[in-house]
Amino acid sequence: MNITVIAGTNRTGARSLRLARRVAALHEAAGATTTVLDLAALPVEIASPDAYAHKPAALQPFFDAVLSADGLVVVSPEYNGGMPGILKLFIDMLPFPESFEHRPVCFLGLSAGRWGALRPVEQLQAVFGYRNAFVFPDRVFVPGVAEGLDAEGWPTDPFVAGLITSQAQGFRNFCAAVAPLR
Repeated sequence: MNITVIAGTNRTGARSLRLARRVAALHEAAGATTTVLDLAALPVEIASPDAYAHKPAALQPFFDAVLSADGLVVVSPEYNGGMPGILKLFIDMLPFPESFEHRPVCFLGLSAGRWGALRPVEQLQAVFGYRNAFVFPDRVFVPGVAEGLDAEGWPTDPFVAGLITSQAQGFRNFCAAVAPLR
C-alpha cells in the first residue's frame, strides 16, 4: 500500500510537517510505503496566474506522489479559521479529476487553539467530497500544539496519540476496502 501524507503548510519549522512525518512512520511500521509532501518545497511559479493553464514542470513529483497513492493523509493547521492558502493552491494545481476521484483521503487538524483545526478539516472534507474522493470519516483534531506536541511532532497527550494511531490503522483498512471501487 502506498500512502502519501501532505503537510498542509509551507511555514518554516511547521509542526504540521513534523506530525506528517510521524504519521508516515506509523504507516511505514505497518508495512506501507509512504511519501511526505512538504508544501514548502513547492515551486514559487505556482503563484503565477499562468500556472493554472501551464503547470510548472517542477510540480511533476508532487503530481506523481498524489496520483500513485492508494490513500492520501492531509495534515492541516488552522490559519485564521481556515486551511492555509498554500494548501488550497496546491489542491487547485493538481490534475483534475484524477487526483482525487475515488481516492481515499483522511484528515488530521492541528491548531494552537482548543478545537484542533476543526474548521479547516471541515473545509477540506467539502473540497475532497466535491472532487469525489472517498473521505474516511475518522478525523483527528490536535489542539494546543504549542504545548501538545513533542519536539518530533508527536502528541504528548496519550489519548490524542491513541486517536492518531487508531486512525492510521483504520485508514489502511479503509483504503484496502475501497480499492476495488477505484
